[in-house]
Amino acid sequence: MSFYEYTVKDIDGKNTSLAQFKGKVTVVVNTASQCGYTPQYKDLEALYQKYKSKGLVVLGFPSNDFGGQEPGTNAEVKKFCEMKFKTTFPLFSKNPVKGAEKQEVYKFLTEASDKTLQGEVGWNFEKFVVNKDGKVVARFKSGVTPVGSDLEAKIQELLK
Repeated sequence: MSFYEYTVKDIDGKNTSLAQFKGKVTVVVNTASQCGYTPQYKDLEALYQKYKSKGLVVLGFPSNDFGGQEPGTNAEVKKFCEMKFKTTFPLFSKNPVKGAEKQEVYKFLTEASDKTLQGEVGWNFEKFVVNKDGKVVARFKSGVTPVGSDLEAKIQELLK
């Protein structure tokens, strides 16, 4: 399986094939509006703006799995991100990213990747890096900031 074989609902409820991102380096991140890491939206957007013309896409997957920190509806999440952080990267429908109810794309990220990258998501704003071929090649914990970090270095390496 490849990451690009999945279809997910976007933040507006429309089916979206991840195949449209094939050939790009992809950062997949589970997000929440009321988390201590929520300000990372700003850096995720900065990362997206800096590298999108070189082939990067950032995909946000809101989830209420951790401490009830994403209580809003999809419409509320979208408005919050656009108004507070001016996000333009794609956001998807709020769904679980861990446990028995986790969405299929997160099953792929946490179960079908290399053994060293497997395991449940630990908290909001955990980041997965998918290469141009749809394979998970890196994973970064919530505390790793998107800009000026090992995450950005990995993106630069994959975009070469």
